Amino acid sequence: MSTNTNISSETDDNVTTPLIQRPTRHRYTLYHLSTFILTFVSYAMLHAARKVFSNVKSTMAEEWSPVANETIRPIKPDNIWNQTRLFNSPGDATIFLGVLDALFMFSYATGLFISGIIGDRFDLRIVLCSGMIVTAIMIFLFGVLSEWLHIYKAAWYISFWILNGLAQSTGWPCVVAIMGNCRGLIFGIWSACASVGNIFGAALAASFLTYGYEYPFLVCTVLLICCAIICFFAIIPSPADVGMEIKHVNTSTEETTTRVNDRETGEETEIIVKTSESTATKPITFFRAWVLPGVAMYSLCYACLKLVNYSFFFWLPFYLHAKFRWQESDADLLSTLYDVGGIIGGIVGGLISDLVGLRSIVVVPALLTAIPMLFVFSGLANDKTANGVVMTVTGVFIGGPANMISAAITADLGRQEILAASDQALSTVTGIVDGTGSFGAAIGQVLIPLIEKRWKDWRFVFYFFVLMTFVTCCCILPLFIRECKIAINKIKTRYAAHRQRNYDTI
Repeated sequence: MSTNTNISSETDDNVTTPLIQRPTRHRYTLYHLSTFILTFVSYAMLHAARKVFSNVKSTMAEEWSPVANETIRPIKPDNIWNQTRLFNSPGDATIFLGVLDALFMFSYATGLFISGIIGDRFDLRIVLCSGMIVTAIMIFLFGVLSEWLHIYKAAWYISFWILNGLAQSTGWPCVVAIMGNCRGLIFGIWSACASVGNIFGAALAASFLTYGYEYPFLVCTVLLICCAIICFFAIIPSPADVGMEIKHVNTSTEETTTRVNDRETGEETEIIVKTSESTATKPITFFRAWVLPGVAMYSLCYACLKLVNYSFFFWLPFYLHAKFRWQESDADLLSTLYDVGGIIGGIVGGLISDLVGLRSIVVVPALLTAIPMLFVFSGLANDKTANGVVMTVTGVFIGGPANMISAAITADLGRQEILAASDQALSTVTGIVDGTGSFGAAIGQVLIPLIEKRWKDWRFVFYFFVLMTFVTCCCILPLFIRECKIAINKIKTRYAAHRQRNYDTI
């Protein structure tokens, strides 16, 4: 006679085999603080590097276009006066600047898909710092060396700006993966790094532009290199490196059967031992990440929203200077109010989404509120106060949801329970969502100068923003309806429980 006895054994880590994957919780420590600060500053510096270019566009367009020779011919002959001419008019230079933005975003988007995969397979610290160093070199060659050596060639600018986009693409997937398992509020605060970088880059451009447009690029190059060196020696890419390893479940088990004879009774006992096979370190594949619940939908949604958000990022200072004839330094500083609004919107949106436990239920109302604000913005007169207020409010309802999707929502998608067998998915998912969004933004940078040139009116650009914001809401509408039903059911359940408690008390 034989009996079966099931014995579920533990792994070498003394971890049992639960059904789902959940990281253990820890108190916030010095590790969390240093990780927050270092990743925040590193990505802020990468964004500052982009913002410097967008804030010196007007000066570069004037440098690349022919102007009247107002010098005495023997002192500066006409051929020297117009040696920087690349285009026949400032309008042609503006279109070329839009092409540079588009090429940057296309290369950046392509690089995000690759960098996300690399980030899940190699040391995040090395990938991040290498990208920052290469970015600094590309910016130096693009904006500094070209001016010092008088290299005014379209091919030169195009080549190094494309390489700059590829290098900068290493930043976002790496810093989001390093930040890891944060709540929506923390991610809401941390996602302000892009907006803070924009503000810093605008201030940098305004401070050094009077010396020449190459000097903001030079200062940014030096700061990027310094930041990369500090992050290389100080950043800790994983809590496991400081003894705070997040333990994940294993879902793959193996069974071994052993027959044991009892000497006293002579009975044979069959023992089945279940052992867990460690699969938590297996990176997720690129195509499997695409079919995860919510990834494709939020990627398409972010493509439309990032088009609008990055259009403000790239073109707002230029728009203020071109339409109202404000000084470029004034336009640069005033445009930072949009980023201030984005910071406020990201933090408040993250807090509210944490309280309600749902994301799209916060994002969709914010975007619907942004639509009338865009109409108001398009018709504003030459009033700095009115423009500043509307810019800030628009930033809250456009930049805030954009920060939520790029950080908190992306982190949620990369930590789904379906990923129990793979704890190396967050960087890949981040690359997919942000990469798709960047492709949308790249298309927008081509269309904006064409729309403005076709109708000779910036209002039509804002109408285009309204259309894209509405499409963003449509993309996320199915999830919004489902989450509304969930929220209503929660309210009904709580109300029923409250009534039952009151009835039991009576």
